[in-house]
Amino acid sequence: MQYIIGIDQSTQGTKAMIFDGEGNVLYRADVPHRQIVNELGWVSHDPEEIYRNVIRAVKMAVEGAKIPAGQIAAAGISNQRETTLLWDQEGRPLHPAIVWQCSRAEGIVRRLKESAELVYERSGIPLSPYFPGAKMAWLLEHAAAGLPADTRLHFGTVDSWLLYRLTKNHVYKTDYSNASRTQLFNLRTLTWDPELCRLFGIPMEALPEAVPSDSRFGTTDFEGFLDHEVPILAMLGDSHGALFGQGCHKSGMVKATYGTGSSVMMNIGETFVHSENGLATSLAWGIGGRVDYVLEGNINYTGAVITWLKEDIGVINSPGETESLARQANPADGCVLVPAFTGLSAPYWKDDVKALLCGMGRTTGRAELARAALDSIAFQVTDVLKAMEQDSGCGLQELRTDGGPAKNAYLMQMQSDLAGVRVSAAEREELSAMGAAYLAGLTAGIYRREDLFARMEYRRYQPEMEERRREAKYAAWKKAVAMACQWCFPFS
Repeated sequence: MQYIIGIDQSTQGTKAMIFDGEGNVLYRADVPHRQIVNELGWVSHDPEEIYRNVIRAVKMAVEGAKIPAGQIAAAGISNQRETTLLWDQEGRPLHPAIVWQCSRAEGIVRRLKESAELVYERSGIPLSPYFPGAKMAWLLEHAAAGLPADTRLHFGTVDSWLLYRLTKNHVYKTDYSNASRTQLFNLRTLTWDPELCRLFGIPMEALPEAVPSDSRFGTTDFEGFLDHEVPILAMLGDSHGALFGQGCHKSGMVKATYGTGSSVMMNIGETFVHSENGLATSLAWGIGGRVDYVLEGNINYTGAVITWLKEDIGVINSPGETESLARQANPADGCVLVPAFTGLSAPYWKDDVKALLCGMGRTTGRAELARAALDSIAFQVTDVLKAMEQDSGCGLQELRTDGGPAKNAYLMQMQSDLAGVRVSAAEREELSAMGAAYLAGLTAGIYRREDLFARMEYRRYQPEMEERRREAKYAAWKKAVAMACQWCFPFS
C-alpha cells in the first residue's frame, strides 16, 4: 500500500496526518507553537520553531501510524495564510514571522490609501494590514535595513518558507492560492503585478515563483528522517485546502472554516468576479491546467473568541463548556459581543474599531457571556454570507462547515437560524490537511476523485428560528456593530 502525508501548518500549531491508499486517516500528530504577543499587541511566530515542529510532527505521525516509511508516496502541505516571513539565501530568518492577525502595518496602509482602488481592482483584495503586501513593506523598512549588501531577500508566506527549508536545493515557489492572498498578485494575468510591487516597494526578484497548486514542488526526506525523498505534490492555503476537502469543486458551493479566525468561501468557477460588498476575490487553486476563483470573507476572531473567554477573562475552563452554558443562558438577556479585538475584517474592513460588549443587564453572567461569544461567531459569518448573496446574485442553499467550533451544536444551529440556510457540519476533522493530502494523492495518481468525496459525512442543521426573532437578533447585532464603529478610545 502507498501512503500520503498531509501537513497543516496552522496559526496555533502544526498537524501531520497519515492517509492510506483509500484516503482514510491512520494517525494524526499535533505540535503547538508559541504565540508571541508584545506590549503593542503585535503577534509573531518563530519561523525556526515552526520548521522544527513540522519535522517533529511528521516523525510522530509516521511512527504512530506504524507504516513502512518506504511506502510513503507523496506529501501535501496546507498552511496558515497571510502570515509573512523574510529570510536570506541560506534559509535563515531575518525577523520573526508576522502573523496574519497582526495589524502593525497600519501605517503602510494609511500611506497607500489613495491607491486602494487600484490594489482592490488588480489583487481582488481590499487594502488592509491583514495581507502580506503591507507586512512585507513593514519588514523591508524595519528588518532589511542594515543587512550586508550581498544578502538576497526572500519574502514569502508559510508555504514557501517550508518548501525552501524542506528541499535540499532550496526550491523557492508558492502556489496560486497563497499568492492570490498577498495583494501583490494579479488575478487576471496570474503573475506578480509590477505596479502593485512598486506601490508596496517589494522587489519582484525577492518573491517566489507562483505555480499551480498541483505542481511537483520539490522533494524532501524531512531532514533525513525518511530513507528516500518523497515529492511534495500539493500546496494550498489552509482555507483553500478545506474548500477542496469539503468537495466544494463546483461554482456556487460555500464552506466556512471555523478556526482561530474564519474563512468563508464561495467557489465562483473560472470567471473573475469583483466584489461590491467588502469581500475579497481570490484563487481557489490551480488544478489540472485551470484555475477556479472564490469570493471570500475573512473574520479575525471566531475560535479566538472562545480562547479569550478561557484565557483572558476566565469565564470558562474549556471550550467544550460554551455549548451547555449557552443553552442555560437567560433567553431575555440581550447581551451582544462585537469581538473587534484587532478591528473588523470582512465585510467592514475597519482596522481601528474596538471590541464592544453591550446590552448587559443584571441577568448577564457567565452563561450569557458564553452565548454572546458563540452568537458573535454566527453573526459575523452571516454578514459574509449576505454579502456573498449580493455579489453572486444567487441565494445560498447550503453552508458546509468544518473546524473545532463546528462541533458545537448550539453554534451550528444558531448559524443555520441566523443565515437561514442548511448547515452541513463535516464529521471529519482537519479538512485543510485532508484537502492537501487528497490533492497530493490525486496528483500522484493514487486516488480517484469520485471515490474520495462520496464518503464524506455531515451533521445537518435546518433553520428553526421564527423570522421575527431572527430579524430582531440580527438588528441588535448591526446596531452593536454601528456602536463599535463609532467608539473612540480616549486614552490612545
